[in-house]
Amino acid sequence: MTDTSHLKTIEKRLLWLSHWMIHHANHLRPKVDGIKTGGHQASSASIVSIMTALYFSALRPEDRVAVKPHASPVFHAMQYLMGRQTREKLMNFRGFGGAQSYPSRTKDVDDVDFSTGSVGLGVGITALASIVQDFVRAKEWGRGKLGRMVALVGDAELDEGNVYEALQEGWKNDLRNCWWIIDYNRQSLDGIVREGLFERVEKIFEAFGWDVVRVKYGVLQRAAFAEPGGEKLREWIDRCSNQDYAALTFMGGAVWRKRLSDDLGDQGDVSALVDRRSDAELAALMENLGGNCVETMAETFAAIDHDRPTCFLAYTVKGWSTPIAGHKDNHGGLMTMAQFAEWQAHMGVAPGEEWEPFAGVPDREAMKKFLASVPFFTEGARRHADRRLEVPSIAFDTQREISTQMAFGKILDDLAKNNSELAERILTTSPDVTGTTNLGAWVNRRKLFARQPLADAFIEHRIASTAKWEFRPEGQHIELGIAEMNLFLLLGAAGLSHSLFGKRLIPIGTVYDPFVCRGLDALNYACYQDARFMIVGTPSGVTLAPEGGAHQSIGTPLIGMSQDGLAAFEPAFADELVVIMEWAFDYMQRDGENDPDERTWLRDETGGSVYLRLTTKPLEQPLKRVDDDFRQGAIDGAYWLRKPGPNCAVVIAYQGAVADEAIAAAGMIAEVRRDIGVLAVTSADRLNAGWSAAQRERARGNPKATSHIERLLDPLPSHSAIVTVFDGHPATLSWLGAVAGHRTIPHGVEHFGQTGTIGDLYRHFRLDRNAIAASVMALTEGRRAMELASLVFP
Repeated sequence: MTDTSHLKTIEKRLLWLSHWMIHHANHLRPKVDGIKTGGHQASSASIVSIMTALYFSALRPEDRVAVKPHASPVFHAMQYLMGRQTREKLMNFRGFGGAQSYPSRTKDVDDVDFSTGSVGLGVGITALASIVQDFVRAKEWGRGKLGRMVALVGDAELDEGNVYEALQEGWKNDLRNCWWIIDYNRQSLDGIVREGLFERVEKIFEAFGWDVVRVKYGVLQRAAFAEPGGEKLREWIDRCSNQDYAALTFMGGAVWRKRLSDDLGDQGDVSALVDRRSDAELAALMENLGGNCVETMAETFAAIDHDRPTCFLAYTVKGWSTPIAGHKDNHGGLMTMAQFAEWQAHMGVAPGEEWEPFAGVPDREAMKKFLASVPFFTEGARRHADRRLEVPSIAFDTQREISTQMAFGKILDDLAKNNSELAERILTTSPDVTGTTNLGAWVNRRKLFARQPLADAFIEHRIASTAKWEFRPEGQHIELGIAEMNLFLLLGAAGLSHSLFGKRLIPIGTVYDPFVCRGLDALNYACYQDARFMIVGTPSGVTLAPEGGAHQSIGTPLIGMSQDGLAAFEPAFADELVVIMEWAFDYMQRDGENDPDERTWLRDETGGSVYLRLTTKPLEQPLKRVDDDFRQGAIDGAYWLRKPGPNCAVVIAYQGAVADEAIAAAGMIAEVRRDIGVLAVTSADRLNAGWSAAQRERARGNPKATSHIERLLDPLPSHSAIVTVFDGHPATLSWLGAVAGHRTIPHGVEHFGQTGTIGDLYRHFRLDRNAIAASVMALTEGRRAMELASLVFP
């Protein structure tokens, strides 16, 4: 085990640097807006001993850690001590371009494994990442060391429901190599944790197969318990309520002495135990809980010699070893200038040496030598990489009538039949809707993943079934329970596999489109980490007519447009989907700079994740299309299905499953409005993003910057109008009128639907061809009336 004298020195250094960073940001750095900067001194103090023992004694380079959000200053201080974070970044903590408030893979320069911030998600992703690690290591192409996936957890994070969803999913997938270390300081933002709560939580962990290790007493306390009267002191500590313990800690040694005397009376041995210690020594003894004892934590971690999931309940004092220790308000509280000056003297940091990594360390060379030998840091940067996989051509024979959801299933089935390297790296997953989202054929061919083989009893007994699903280590589908948060956490973990485990995966998840909303926090979290995956939301919209309003998505297209790191598409036809998926498999692997493509002004070389919104509604397919305008337009976001003539009065712009209604409406009025145009939109997201980017570029002084949608609409006369049609919120397409100032009539869905046929709902929401044609005629008749009026009343 590691020399604890070095650990204690590191612990003290991290405590100081983390608190100085926060103090400097709030009290010394110039303020321009008068708003508190914050930084969670007390939360950092409670976990500093745990993090010291973990990183400098227990971890190995293959391990991965999700640091609790409020421990960010300790993490940055640790990286600074190791030379992996700059002083400038620390001096600008929580400032623009500085060290981030919460650990970030994409915004911080130090070695962040998992971003954290939205509490509970950093906890859950470690369990899903461990499953992904098992998936990778079970494959011939994925052999390598198994690391532990570790979460440093604030006790209040256990209030988050997704934590328990992850526990259940872990049990179902035989979770291994996962540690959750709970900083059990029993204080949250608004108060003190309820008495006895963890006894119930502990039973939940045990029910799902976790080992639970309580770390309650530090070395000072254990030594005191061995003295005469020590057992009585232990009993008193165990009986003391969380609120009392916190309050007594804040008030200090003299109050501890009086309270112990009042409660225990004059009992000889225990009184002598207390009297042998000064007020300061007594306070240090009572604050020496297991989680605040670096030696105890190092011993505890070193004792684990198995791969079973383990929960460490580490008792701590919030604000440990600082003047605000135990105070009820210390979560967001800060030491005052006077408190901090006194504490600085106590910590032995001379004025002017506040940023010095080794200030107050008596033998700096010995410390540097020790740090150079710490296993976790010996291999340098721990982010791996993997080459881009070649994307095979998808040879899909389009049927005369097919839905985009069915086409998606056939495309994956086609990939499953060949032995391309990309197909071998695909990981599919779904929250109990595998069959109904058309992944069934893929799973039949590529099997389900499990650490140990599990036969399908229906196959063994020769019972006919379309689902021939066997669990095998070589399987490529991970079946999840009905928890969309787990879906996006798994996609996030799998989408970082190239960085975490050195082997690239192509993760594809399917979910009923309305239930994308149930996993939004985890979706945003996955994108924030720059994870790469494909999410397929299907079936979507009121086109899912018989299922009723609870299953009919309205706002998901706006989610696709607004979510950073996610390119959203909604193709209407199978050939569009083929083109988009070929492009998407490459796009998910890109890792270029932020320079935009001056053709579209999209930053495509940076890559990202992809969202496909699909439906079960079969559409008659167009004849085979191979022209470049179609292929490139499908990727860029739109193309002319019917080019407008020189006197075009109206354009019908549609996206997705309503294509047939839009096309039929154009046909109905073609005789009287010959120059009508039909714009096929495949991605309102990419059209809007390119348009916005081009406008910003023009504002910077480049008048030639033109987006794809601006080029498409440029030939239209100024008097043209646009009728948009979409099975979702009309705002998805209604902005098209702002591109060149054309009047726009949006058709879409703003209110919950109900059960019925597709025809019923399309008529109800005015998505049908008659309603579209009526809008077109009203627009053109209105324009003609205005022209006549201008002649009569010049």
